[in-house]
Amino acid sequence: MLDIDFVRSNFPAFCEPSLEGQAFFENAGGSYTCGQVIDRLTRFYRSRKVQPYASYEASSLAGEEMDEARTRLAKVMGVESDEVSFGPSTTQNTYVLAKAFRQFMSPGEAIIVTNQDHEANTGPWRQLANKGIEVREWKVDPETGHLDTDDLENLLDDKVRLVCFPHCSNVVGEINPVLEITALCHAAGAFVCVDGVSYAPHGFVDVGDLGPDIYLFSSYKTYGPHQGIMVIRRNLGQLLPNQGHYFNAGSLYKRFTPAGPDHAQVAACAGMVDYLEALGAHHDVSVGGVHDLMRAHEVALLQPLLDAVKDRNSVRLIGPSDASVRAPTVALALNRPGEEVAAELAQHGIMCGGGDFYAVRALEAMRVDMGKGVLRLSFVHYTSEAEVTKAIEALDAVL
Repeated sequence: MLDIDFVRSNFPAFCEPSLEGQAFFENAGGSYTCGQVIDRLTRFYRSRKVQPYASYEASSLAGEEMDEARTRLAKVMGVESDEVSFGPSTTQNTYVLAKAFRQFMSPGEAIIVTNQDHEANTGPWRQLANKGIEVREWKVDPETGHLDTDDLENLLDDKVRLVCFPHCSNVVGEINPVLEITALCHAAGAFVCVDGVSYAPHGFVDVGDLGPDIYLFSSYKTYGPHQGIMVIRRNLGQLLPNQGHYFNAGSLYKRFTPAGPDHAQVAACAGMVDYLEALGAHHDVSVGGVHDLMRAHEVALLQPLLDAVKDRNSVRLIGPSDASVRAPTVALALNRPGEEVAAELAQHGIMCGGGDFYAVRALEAMRVDMGKGVLRLSFVHYTSEAEVTKAIEALDAVL
């Protein structure tokens, strides 16, 4: 079992007086930062904040720390170090990739996107329609929000060059079968881009095993600084046109990051792996096993919350009611605005949010009243059983 006291001891926010007595349920918007990341960021700004990769000590140490972050993250995700790129955000990274595909593809060829995604992994790709690329939409079930692979098969043919879908939606929460979907797309000759932003906070995945050609997530949601991290497998990365400086075209991790990265934040991302390793060592499991520890804890805490809301009058639970098949991101359509209810929950010590969460297409497809949006409560492995109980009791009081 996950040692929740040990977990929380790694996050300074739980010792912060200004946050005392408040339970954090807006983790899908950004997680607390672990102490290891804060320590590395502080050290970099204190003693490494110079142009990296020069011969003097402060500069060489800065470069080494940046390389360390890339190398260690790559190892966790089962890919080569130069297949990991850093950018200012996942949205920005996706726009850069969409520009590369616009140059790579020919009019008449097709891509597939979903209406389950956060706008960051659907909007940039849809803009390719302006260049003569056919955009096909893999639609969710309007009642459940589920993506059916049979519907995807009907969209695939020899014109499709790319399929984009989320590992899980930031409002539906259902975990999509990435391995199965990727195999289906590859068999049809299409590349695969997976938005892992809403799944990665619940456990880093082995991208090498899952097989997608692109996997994106945001480190500020995985206990780190505000960076977008993307894996681009070598086969695809070398095919796509270079989007960086021409003289960097030979470096895979620089091909799709045209702007200079935030050196300190890149270096601090190694702290995320420090934390995973500390968690693994404490529980006597591998870093890969940490994923399973996190998920088991989250599933155990999530099911009571789902049970408490799924049959309520005037409450519509978005996505499945079985905790084992979804992330602990719970969106509720109510008979009044989600933001209004979130404000009332704040008076009970519950920090959460309301609105559309940039998942407008998904909510509209499920016929949610966009004037009200949804209330969303989201948590991760550092959330305690007592906090979930407090959230359920607060919902009872407010609803």
